[in-house]
This record gives sequence, structure tokens and C-alpha cells, in this order.
Amino acid sequence: MEQREIKNTGVMVTPICFGTSSLGDMPDTYGYDVSEAQAIETLIEIFQGPVNFIDTSNNYGFGRSETRIGKALNAIGGVPEGFVIATKVDRDMETGRFDAARVRQSLEESLDRLGMDRVDVLHLHDPEHARDLAEMTCDGGAFDELFKLKEQGLIKAVGLAMGRIDMMFPLLKSYPFDTLISHNRFSLLNRCASDMFDYAHDQGMAILNAAPFAGGVLAKGSKASPRITYQDATEDMLAPVKQIEHLCENHNVPMGAAALQFSLNDPRITSTLVGVSKPERVAQTLEWAKFPLSNAMTVALQSMPYDTTDPEANRAYKPG
Repeated sequence: MEQREIKNTGVMVTPICFGTSSLGDMPDTYGYDVSEAQAIETLIEIFQGPVNFIDTSNNYGFGRSETRIGKALNAIGGVPEGFVIATKVDRDMETGRFDAARVRQSLEESLDRLGMDRVDVLHLHDPEHARDLAEMTCDGGAFDELFKLKEQGLIKAVGLAMGRIDMMFPLLKSYPFDTLISHNRFSLLNRCASDMFDYAHDQGMAILNAAPFAGGVLAKGSKASPRITYQDATEDMLAPVKQIEHLCENHNVPMGAAALQFSLNDPRITSTLVGVSKPERVAQTLEWAKFPLSNAMTVALQSMPYDTTDPEANRAYKPG
């Protein structure tokens, strides 16, 4: 599989990145449980395949995601050659503290769980949920500490991963990030991240577009998964999903293939971050990535209606 560099860092990644939040068992977010055995089996399937990139975080499943990745790596004898594991530093989940000391502490916790002495890519995660943004942006704060880790050679690429565009865009303009992760904000249903992607691309940042299936509905369908961006959806909210479903049925295209390739084919996007929770979803993702779409289908998808408002503005956020 093709590989692309993250902003002059020497870190090369495939156009697909597998997300591992659900592998940490997060039923409050996804609505289902994932056992440790299933998670490890899924991870081994990933490590043995053509994708060289996974993403995790300190707080996914309150550490279970990283712990399970560590166990899977131990089972196969370590990180495969050329494989990139990205993780994120997180706030203290009890107090919301997100200062410089917490950045160091979070990374140390992650490395211990993963059984690694370093990671190449490190994002600061979800600052909108921390107790005080000023604690992060002040001199000597969390952001300064994040870049200090790079200066000290402990990581190669520094990124920002969060939801709210109104907070994220100004932060991207204030610091020399190598990469960003935005989720649910650029898909067949929503394009509110598009202007931000234009800016980041012009600055040479690697754009990691997460959740192209809008939380699963664009992969599983409106009947099997009547939820959008991890929230129960009304019939009105599901109307655009059903339009896409109808179009895909008419063209004999899996909706998951249409949704995935919408992101994969955007020239601004370095890698599309796809969550998987079962081993068979790995092969399915790879099949969808290369499923043939006609020009007529591609044009029709581009003409589908989409939203530009925050898709999670009314979400009752739960970290588990």
C-alpha cells in the first residue's frame, strides 16, 4: 500500500489508519461491548495486513485500548517493522487537569501500557473537555510541553486531535503542528471541517480524517445503526443517510465503500482513520477502499446534500 510522509518528519503512513477506540470497550460511545479477546484478535489482523498505521489514546476505554494493543504486540513479538502507532496525551480524567506535568505523565502511562519506549506520532487530545484552556496555552503549558517532547527527540510528529472546529482552528493557527485529527466533521453527511482542512493543507500539515462513517451509520445502514455521530437519530436526521443508501442501491455499491472513498479520494487528506471492532472489519475496509465506483456514482455523491454545522453540538459526551 502507498505511503505518505507526515510533514517532513520521516514518518511514513498508509492512506488508511485503523482507529482503536472501540477496541478499548467503550459502550457509552458505541453502544456495544468489545471483549479483550476480540480486540486482540482484531489488532493482530491489522498488524499482519498492508496498513501500517493505527491510532489510539490514553483515555480510550480509560486505558484499555492501549493495554490491549500492548498485549497484541507482545503476542506477535513486538511492533512490525515500519509500523506506526500514534497515541494521544489526555487530561486527568478525574480533575480535568491538563498542564505540562500532565502531558509528561500521560505519555509515560501510554508507553507503559503499550510496552514501548517511544511513539512516532503524538497528539494532544480533546482540550475542549479540560478544565481550563489557559492551562494549556500559557507559557510553559501543555502545548509548550508537547513541542518540547519533539525537541528532545522523544517523538517525531506533534498533532492536535479534537472535535470543536471553533476551538481547533485558532489553535492550529497558533502552533506549528505536524498533523491533526478531526472526527465526524468531514464525511458524506457533514463538511464543517473543510475550510480548516484547506488551511492545514496549505501549511503542509498531515490531515487525518477520522470517522468517515459518521459513527457507523454510513457503514451499517440506517436500519442496523440508527445513530449519527454516536447519538440516537430521528427520522428527519436519518433522511440524508437514506438518500445515500438509495443511491448506493441503485448503483450496486456498498454504502461503506462510497463513504470511505469520499475521504480517501480527497487530495488534502493524508490518511483516513477508520474504526474497527472485529477482525472481519479489517478485510472489509480494504475491500471497500478499492471497490470500483463509476464516474456517475462519484458525481451523484458529490451532489448529495450535507450539513456544515457542528454534528456533535448537542451530544451528551461520555468518555467511556
